[in-house]
Amino acid sequence: MSRVVFVLVPGLHLLDLAGPAQVFSTAADAGHDHPLFYVADRSDVATHQGVRLHAETGWPELTPDDLVVVPGWRSPQLAGSGHLERRTLDRIAAHHAAGGTVASICAGADALGRAGLLDGRRCTTHHDVQEELTRRYPRAHVIPDVLYVEDDRVVTSAGIASGIDLALHLVAVRHGPAVAARVARQMVVYARRNGHEQQSSAMLRHRAHLSDAVHRVQDRIDASFTEQLPLAELAAAAGVSERTLTRRFEAATGQTPLRYQQLLRVERAEHLIGHGATVEAAARAVGFGDARMLRRLRSRVPVTR
Repeated sequence: MSRVVFVLVPGLHLLDLAGPAQVFSTAADAGHDHPLFYVADRSDVATHQGVRLHAETGWPELTPDDLVVVPGWRSPQLAGSGHLERRTLDRIAAHHAAGGTVASICAGADALGRAGLLDGRRCTTHHDVQEELTRRYPRAHVIPDVLYVEDDRVVTSAGIASGIDLALHLVAVRHGPAVAARVARQMVVYARRNGHEQQSSAMLRHRAHLSDAVHRVQDRIDASFTEQLPLAELAAAAGVSERTLTRRFEAATGQTPLRYQQLLRVERAEHLIGHGATVEAAARAVGFGDARMLRRLRSRVPVTR
């Protein structure tokens, strides 16, 4: 049960805060509770949208498993905006030094820069201030036009709605892509990929659709992909005929249900092989009777490493 601490800056964007907070609170519905804390230099925090928020001025005791997030704020430039007291910046840096993860949305990357956490690391921010972030922190490697970047427990995102992508990524890292996909579905958002990089799992890559019936079948396959899953059983779970399920599944994902299950099996087998398992052992672990089918599929299925 890791805590998520949001550091609130005057003038912050509501969606920069509310999007990630919604992701972590929705994860609790999937059995992964993340107590949320809101801290600031002053207890009364004005947002750019005019809503005033109440925050605590004292921080909870943190462990390396906890996450600190700095949402972004509205400003035409980074210099002179997003004020945080030195003690707050030092607290953010100390959490990272102790092994914790820190994240930012939009202009929040500037706060991480002032805390000394961008030097030598890849990062990103909103496209309006990417060039200024590069000038302010010349030792940082600012990556333009991506949704989020992770480098040595420093995670930065492009801004506004991309904070949702960042939070879904962190949920996937901590609890698996199936949980992140369920959270995205509950929030009625796409589980999108990171700008120029393919997502790390087929469970997420093939969730960018809004077909409820197909999502239900994917939930069933995700949970039991090592088992035999007859098409009739999957169609019953979706409440449609086998023919209709196959047609809808292909239209939504580009795969048949069997092909999707095979993708998950091969992906898991590649992970096991990469951690020292033999092909034969990996094949048995993911539900193949022997290694021959796995070898054939490995030669055909593109796997993201």
